[in-house]
Amino acid sequence: MPESVTEVRKAVDRLYGHRVMRRRAAEVTSESALRGARASAALAGADWPLEEVRRRSDFSTGADERIVGGALRISAEAGQLLSVWRTSPLQVLARLHLLAAGDASPAAGRPRQDGESAEELFPLELVPADGVAAPVDSPAPASPAGGPTASVLPPAPPAAEVAARLDQLAQLLAARTAGAQGGAPALVTAAVVHGELLALRPFDSHNGLVARAAQRIVLIAEGLDPQAICPAEVGLVELGTVAYREALAAYLTGTPEGLGRWIAHCGLALRLGVRESTAVCEAMQRGMA
Repeated sequence: MPESVTEVRKAVDRLYGHRVMRRRAAEVTSESALRGARASAALAGADWPLEEVRRRSDFSTGADERIVGGALRISAEAGQLLSVWRTSPLQVLARLHLLAAGDASPAAGRPRQDGESAEELFPLELVPADGVAAPVDSPAPASPAGGPTASVLPPAPPAAEVAARLDQLAQLLAARTAGAQGGAPALVTAAVVHGELLALRPFDSHNGLVARAAQRIVLIAEGLDPQAICPAEVGLVELGTVAYREALAAYLTGTPEGLGRWIAHCGLALRLGVRESTAVCEAMQRGMA
């Protein structure tokens, strides 16, 4: 695990030192957001070519369109939610889910009240997806014999346990915001947030989109990727959904080995995202983008 953290830090620092970042950082951020959204939608079952995502303007006509549209809405607003995330991460999770689902309900902007539990914060949305068998919104693949694969995950916990664990997660994040000393590296925190949300599946849909967006917000908030130019979602696609599920299954064991495997998987995905954005920078430098 320390090796993963070190390698990620080096890769991210190299990307931020690229000469294109001195002049066209906003363009790199925009391109990273687009590619990350496309990749997150692909992991949710809507695997569109990047140019198709660029071309389309209507994302309301079918299931795949709605997934892609939700991923794009999340990507566009994630950076704007950073200040709220620092004080009320559960409110941001609720907002991310509403964006993914295409729900513009004004309740999404309601501040979390002192002492309010996760169940009170999510009176309608906190519906664990019982029986969901994959960390992405698409079905888990079948084995060659037609049965379930070894990477099929257990059902999500009951709502009361989900609420309690979300509150614990929020407390952890609040402590980091308050500047607690000796905390885990940013990659570890981001991976744990990502893994917990996939494990808990607190919403009745779009849990994958929300979990991946939350990881990106943590990486921004923790200062590892402050300009959001490292699309880890691209790396997750490159590594494949089977590897994604298997890494999450390891995380769910609750063992140090399982946690280490999950963090290493998230770290490798982030490094691949760095490689993607490095290629974007190189193309910009050559005048090709």
